[in-house]
Amino acid sequence: PARCSLIFGQYAHKTDCYENGFAMPETTAERPTFMSLLSEAGYQAHGVGKMHFTPDGRALRGFESRDYTGDGAVRKEDDDYVTWLQAQGFGHIHDQNGVKGEMYYIPQPAQMPAWAQASHWVADRSIEFLKNRDRSRPFFLWSSYQDPHPPFTPPVPWNQLYRAPSMPLPKRPPDLENFWIHVNRVQNRYKYRDAGIDDNLMRTLKAYYYGIVSFIDYNVGRILAHLEQSGELEDTLIVWSSDHGEYLGDYNCFGKRTFLRSAAHVPLIARYPGRFPQGARIDAPASLVDIMPTFLAAAGIEPGSANLDGVDLATLAD
Repeated sequence: PARCSLIFGQYAHKTDCYENGFAMPETTAERPTFMSLLSEAGYQAHGVGKMHFTPDGRALRGFESRDYTGDGAVRKEDDDYVTWLQAQGFGHIHDQNGVKGEMYYIPQPAQMPAWAQASHWVADRSIEFLKNRDRSRPFFLWSSYQDPHPPFTPPVPWNQLYRAPSMPLPKRPPDLENFWIHVNRVQNRYKYRDAGIDDNLMRTLKAYYYGIVSFIDYNVGRILAHLEQSGELEDTLIVWSSDHGEYLGDYNCFGKRTFLRSAAHVPLIARYPGRFPQGARIDAPASLVDIMPTFLAAAGIEPGSANLDGVDLATLAD
């Protein structure tokens, strides 16, 4: 649902996509994605990683091309990362994103070295696109990381970057159960987290979560370094965000799907010299629906008949 609202610039009551598994609306002239409008304007639009498009996980939805992974492919040959991983000699790995089921919230080191982990692959494919793209056209690149998604699986040595005994314990107000709704109880049950809380596990969980986030940061840095080396960094709008947060034991809850800060508050960083003031922190509320109008405004593209709910973040920053 978050990605649906992001690509169409509309709230869920307009997209009718409220929950995982709901079909996204068709991409049409009256309801374009921002990728389709960029493509029509001459941009070379490429996507790497998890897009979570439904009902067709391999749909382009305005992209000219994609590198696929993390979209729940039924056949492994439909997942480009898994196919690549097998070609590197890791065909024995069955759970490339970590062991789930009863292990869903048990922190575990990645089963492959750092250079072969999915977040590193996303950065590799992103840099490969930037190197080989059509230089006669401007570009749009969406680098999408499945992590930090349970089970939290930082590769060695990133699993040791943060020490578990130093991690703060979750936020637990004395009346925490008053904040629960039905879905919290459901999530805690099917994620094997409702049989009691182990504080040592909570600290280790957070250390591994921080480790996998830092590994993503490192790989985003590799993409930014390539843009800097190629002289394109200052002329590239960069937006960094996420689809949801994670309780990590706050309120004795796990997962997301509610609107307490731990689950609903996501990072939102924008960089584009000349449009965004450097180092400014804006306290005004912002949303994923603001990302589409932000890219269109930076590219000088009118949304046409698209009924957008968001605003240009540069205007909000001013």
